[in-house]
Amino acid sequence: MISIQNLKVEFGSQPLLHDVSFVVNKRDRIALVGKNGAGKSTLLKIIAGLQNPTGGTVAREKSITIGYLPQQMRLADETTVRQEVNKAFSHVHRLDADIEALSEELQRRGDYESDSYQELIERLASRNELRAMLQSDHIEAEIEKTLLGLGFERTDFDRPTAEFSGGWRMRVEIAKLLLQKPDVLLLDEPTNHLDIESIQWLESFLKNRAGALLLVSHDRAFIDRVTTRTIEISLGRIYDYQVNYSHFVQLRQERLEQQRRAYENQQKLIHDTEVFIERFRYKATKAVQVQSRIKQLDKIDRIEIDEVDNSHLRLKFPPAPRSGDYPVIAEGVRKDYGTLNVFSNVTFTLKRGEKVAFVGKNGAGKSTLVKCIMQEIAYEGSLMIGHNVKIGYFAQNQAQLLDEDLTVFETIDHVAVGDIRTRINDLLGAFMFGGKAADKKVKVLSGGEKSRLAMMRLLLQPVNLLILDEPTNHLDMRTKDILKQAISDFDGTVIVVSHDRDFLDGMVQKVYEFGGHRVKEHLCTIWEFLEKKQLDSLQEMERAESDPAQAMAALQQSEGRRSYQEKKEHDRRVKQALKRVKQIEETVHGLEDEIAQIEATLSSGAGTDPNIYERHAQLNALLEQALQDWEQASLESEQLQGE
Repeated sequence: MISIQNLKVEFGSQPLLHDVSFVVNKRDRIALVGKNGAGKSTLLKIIAGLQNPTGGTVAREKSITIGYLPQQMRLADETTVRQEVNKAFSHVHRLDADIEALSEELQRRGDYESDSYQELIERLASRNELRAMLQSDHIEAEIEKTLLGLGFERTDFDRPTAEFSGGWRMRVEIAKLLLQKPDVLLLDEPTNHLDIESIQWLESFLKNRAGALLLVSHDRAFIDRVTTRTIEISLGRIYDYQVNYSHFVQLRQERLEQQRRAYENQQKLIHDTEVFIERFRYKATKAVQVQSRIKQLDKIDRIEIDEVDNSHLRLKFPPAPRSGDYPVIAEGVRKDYGTLNVFSNVTFTLKRGEKVAFVGKNGAGKSTLVKCIMQEIAYEGSLMIGHNVKIGYFAQNQAQLLDEDLTVFETIDHVAVGDIRTRINDLLGAFMFGGKAADKKVKVLSGGEKSRLAMMRLLLQPVNLLILDEPTNHLDMRTKDILKQAISDFDGTVIVVSHDRDFLDGMVQKVYEFGGHRVKEHLCTIWEFLEKKQLDSLQEMERAESDPAQAMAALQQSEGRRSYQEKKEHDRRVKQALKRVKQIEETVHGLEDEIAQIEATLSSGAGTDPNIYERHAQLNALLEQALQDWEQASLESEQLQGE
């Protein structure tokens, strides 16, 4: 379908791509990977025909159509969402108008035997055949299905696009692109503005309904599920692997090891040759051999090592100051904006050291609840922050709070403490601020660079509650791995608002689901949560989509099953909570009896074991902890019984 041969791209005298050749076949699912600045987006633009290479060719079959989604685009604001998405079918509308005009002309004509009349019939037949091939008789249904899949509500369809944020308007462009059904899709970071449910829908669409695909994304789970071929761009060259991303990582490591061995062998050969030349340069008897070695040295094609792999770098952040047992306790929290209720009756308790995720559709209230916890906005109900809690907060606009007159190095140097100060340059390199980039002023950085710098700065501060709102939006895979490991090793409490499933995997043990004006707690990993969600809500709705009555019946059946399962789960949790309260009460009584016996012995004045005082102190400490446990267990039990 598309053939790229000997492609070369230069910016000034700086080469970006050289001697790049590969073929895109029908139904290929290709992930373009490489470090930031490797040329991934440039390559997509060249394939799309929006940018010319310095050299080489891009050959496209004449009949194929290409759809391209850039990271940034100019969006129209003169239409409603429905009207804007309907533009995806402009070719169909033009064809329908052409068919209607030809049909009207046939009705007016009476020269049935003329050549022009026969030609008119042939043109109409050709248009009708093309129209039948497009299979777009249910345009409105397709538009609604795509918009709903991307997270829009039906009430949004007739709202002006100008009322939506840039991220939501980007979804409009994604919808238009998918509905055009091009033969080849070129997508540059399509998940940046999508929530988890929309990403899952997009995955399903690309796997089941899209043609060939070239994808640039830092969402590892997304590309793993969608692509089957990986093309890595490194030092201007490409390496083509007929496997998905996870398998590619293993093969790439093997390639790098082979490359390093070849480099070391070549360096030894070069060194030995140079030593020989230097040693015998001025000896007439060795002149021929010396000249031969010089020519040999000139002909060597020097092996380059791919970009330095800093994935082994592990950040050890300052130990978290000890906080109270329960850093955050929410009871009956409610937030309204005018007549719009965002959520109500939000009740939960975070224990010290827990790492939890806030997930759900955009606009469901995740960031709003974070702002309530931070006391940035008013709310109803109770939100208690525990004893000695020190919060580190990364908001989506956190980058705007940096001092723009400082350099990158100074920004980090001002907050780094302890051993990490000796490794600031390594840290900056890991977050893509190595070399001269460390001397840049904050004011000249891009939005993505500022976000990375703000994240680094935050994670070097001694806090015990981290609240991170979409921390990975501007990070590549290697940097996300470093950040994920750092958070996993962090000994404080963490709340993460994120749509990146791979980032959350293995990090969080509890998921809070936002939706339907509620916040629901799930005691499971992110993948267990997604499995449960899919079983609960998607299975029945995927059947008989063309039959509204059957779909409604399936939904009602699903709701009934859900209600039963939820009730069963709720009863189980209540039973466990009551059992725990009873067990702790028995422990308290046992400790009180033993303490009473010791105190009776002490008050009698009889001779005692000298260790009795130590035992008495230990029992009192155990009793204090047991009473705290009993209080919390009783609170949880009452909350469960009140639901």
